[in-house]
Amino acid sequence: MTSSDFTVTLLVDQVPEIVFAAVNDVAGWWTENVEGDSHHLNDVFEVRFDDVHYSRQQLVEFMPAQKVVWLVTDSRLSFISDKSEWTGTRIVFNITQKDGPTELRFTHEGLKPEIECYGACSNAWGGYIRNSLFNLITTGQGQPDRKVETKF
Repeated sequence: MTSSDFTVTLLVDQVPEIVFAAVNDVAGWWTENVEGDSHHLNDVFEVRFDDVHYSRQQLVEFMPAQKVVWLVTDSRLSFISDKSEWTGTRIVFNITQKDGPTELRFTHEGLKPEIECYGACSNAWGGYIRNSLFNLITTGQGQPDRKVETKF
């Protein structure tokens, strides 16, 4: 991680175990359009946001109540020139207990100001982390993107 990677830090009045469980509930805070599992080391899951965003993540670090790292193994972002700009980046959730509250530090390693997706992606991440994930942790109810049923 470098200082230019996109980072958001939250302080919440919850124990690290609750924060960890919320982070791993991808459908509860990011999007209901998720396939696969996100609860164990080496799990793989895919998310879709209509035809705008597809990404596949693998859990490459999984330390209960402390840390989760997703490696983006595939991505297609339709709104930028390099559609696979996220591929090879890492999404890191560090959880530490401070004197009372728990700190959640989210970092998307590789999401830097010099890449095309930075503006839109950092804005979206900020909303999901500061609002939806924060609410899932503190109230038990996030605001993920709703499941889109496809018709064939």
